Amino acid sequence: MASPVQSAAPGRPRDPRIDQAVLRAAEELVVEVGYADLTVGAIAERAGTTKPAVYRRWPGKAYLVHEAAFPDLAPGPAPDDGPLADDVRAMVAACRDVFARPVARAALPGLLAEVVGDPVLNAAVLARFRAGTWGSMHERLVRAVESGEARPDVDPDVLIETVGGATLLALLNRPDGVLGDDWVESLSALLLGGLLGPDSP
Repeated sequence: MASPVQSAAPGRPRDPRIDQAVLRAAEELVVEVGYADLTVGAIAERAGTTKPAVYRRWPGKAYLVHEAAFPDLAPGPAPDDGPLADDVRAMVAACRDVFARPVARAALPGLLAEVVGDPVLNAAVLARFRAGTWGSMHERLVRAVESGEARPDVDPDVLIETVGGATLLALLNRPDGVLGDDWVESLSALLLGGLLGPDSP
């Protein structure tokens, strides 16, 4: 899926090889030098292209880095695919895997600061996650509430925000970036204690 902040330029079609080279360069460089010291010029040089070519595709560094750090995510578990407890554990593990990647850990501090003051970037970041595991899990939770598998007062958005927030805080508390399966199980157990309804298996 194309980035919501990219726009097609008039004239000859864009070369997708340049897009991929720029994204790869941004991913490599943000890990090497950090978000604050990363420049569009350095990304263009590493990718073998020019700054104007980069800016034709992304309006600024933050838009490019967020796409490089969080590429389009695969859909999560299908609604009613299995027991809700298993799907919650899968969502926690998927969130852990996304945020624990070196590129995400390097990019997040700068991106969070940029997102606060840029509603368009904020929307682009949220859209990228909602198109993947988070969107699928939201649908799964809605159906769980409707079927009685989850408590009727469960708010899917709050639960998903809790998973994301807990994951980010845990990574901040662990400089080595290691969140093992025991952490996934512990957070899942806490969530499920307030989530499961009387009809849950």
